[in-house]
Amino acid sequence: MDLTAVALLVSLISVSLSADNAGGKVRSCADVRQFYSGKGFTLNGVPQSEISGEHLRICPQGYTCCTSAMEETLSNLSRREFEGLVREAGRSIQASLNAQYRTFDSESKTQMHSVPLSLECNRAIMKLVYCPHCRGLGSIKPCVNYCKNVMKGCLANQADLDTEWQSFIAVTLLNTVASSFGAEPSMDTVIYSIPVRISEAVLAMQENMEIYTSKVFKACGDRGEEGTPSSISEEPKKKGSTVTVLEYKPSPKSAARLEVQVTDVSSKLKEMQFYWIQLPSALCSGKTASSTSSDKCWNGITKASYLPEVMGDGLANQINNPEVEIDITKPDRTIRQQIMLLKIMSNRLKNALNGNDVDFQDTSDDFSGSGSGMCADHLCVRGRPPVFGPKTDRPKLYAYVPENKRVKGSGNQIQPSVILLVLLLATLLLRR
Repeated sequence: MDLTAVALLVSLISVSLSADNAGGKVRSCADVRQFYSGKGFTLNGVPQSEISGEHLRICPQGYTCCTSAMEETLSNLSRREFEGLVREAGRSIQASLNAQYRTFDSESKTQMHSVPLSLECNRAIMKLVYCPHCRGLGSIKPCVNYCKNVMKGCLANQADLDTEWQSFIAVTLLNTVASSFGAEPSMDTVIYSIPVRISEAVLAMQENMEIYTSKVFKACGDRGEEGTPSSISEEPKKKGSTVTVLEYKPSPKSAARLEVQVTDVSSKLKEMQFYWIQLPSALCSGKTASSTSSDKCWNGITKASYLPEVMGDGLANQINNPEVEIDITKPDRTIRQQIMLLKIMSNRLKNALNGNDVDFQDTSDDFSGSGSGMCADHLCVRGRPPVFGPKTDRPKLYAYVPENKRVKGSGNQIQPSVILLVLLLATLLLRR
C-alpha cells in the first residue's frame, strides 16, 4: 500500500511540473542576439534565452534578454543616434545659409553641441528605442503619443525659442527685408552704392587735404613753424561725382543675384517658421505605430495602448511629463542667451530699416570680426590698412564733427552688416 501511494504521488508531481514548464516556456534570445550583433557589438555575455531582469536600471525589470552591460551600451547608442537625428532635422536650413557663410560653420558647430543631452532624457530615449528589444518586442513600434512626450521633454528648452523665432522670421526678415527690394531706392541699390560713396568721400578728402587741414588749424590754433598757408584757395574742389543713391544703379546681374539670394533664403526660412515646435513630431514621424494600431504599440512597459495625454510645447508645460523628469525652474542658459540674441537682432534690423542708428558694440561673444563684407575673400587685401595720404606724426584730425549719430535717409535704407548678421543668426540657431 505504501509503495502504491508513493508511486501515485510521484506521478502527480511529474504531471504538475510538466504543466508548469509548458505554461512558462522560456523564450529564446536569438532575435536580440541578431539585432545586437547587427549594431556592431560582440555577443560575449549575451544570453541565449531570457533571464530575470532585476539588474536593469532603465528598462522594465521583467524577463529580459539584456544584461546590465547591454543596457548601458544601448543607452549610449541611443544618445548618439538621437543627437544625429536632431542634426539631420536641421540640415536643410543649415545648408541654405552655410553655402554663403562657410566661415561661421565652425562656430555654429560649437553652439550646436553646447546643449548636452540630460541624463533623464537619455534614459527616456533608451526606454523608447531599445527597451522593446530587451523585452523581446523588437518588431513593435512605439506609440505615437508616447514618442511625442519623450521628444517634447527632451527638446523642451529648444521649444522656448519658438516665439522669438517666429517673430524674427515673420515680422523682420520675410515681411521687411525681402519687400525692401521693391522700394525706391531698393535695398540692393543702397548696398551696392556704399563702396561708390566711400570711394567718392576718400577722393574728395585727398583732393582737398590742404584746404581741410588749413581750416582745422585756423579754428584750433597755429601749426607752429609750418605756419598757415594763405595762398591756398578756401573753396574745396568739386567732387568727382554727384550721383545720388536714387540715381545710382548697380549692374543688373549683381542686383538680380542679391535679390535671388535673399528671396531664396527667405522662402527657406519661411518653411522653417515653426521648426522648433514641429521638431518632436518630425523626429517621431515614420518611427511610430499608426493610429490604427494604438493598442498594439510599445508604451514604455509592454505592448498596449498609451493612455497619458500629450504635453504642450516649451519648458513650463513639461512639469507633468510622465516620460522625462525636468526641473522647469532651471532653464538652459545657452538657450536663454539665444532667445535674447533673437530679440536683439530683431530690434537691430527694425532700427536699421527705419533709418535709425544701429548699435554694434561688442557686448557679447556672439559675433566678432571686422571689414565691410563687400568683397570676396580672394579679392580683399589682408594684413595692412589702406593708406590714402602721407604718413604723419600728427594726431588724426577730421574736418567736421558729426552733428549726431542718427543715420540720415529714408526708412528703406539698410546697413549691409545687418543683413550678414541676420543670416548668420539663423545658422547659429540651426544647430541646436
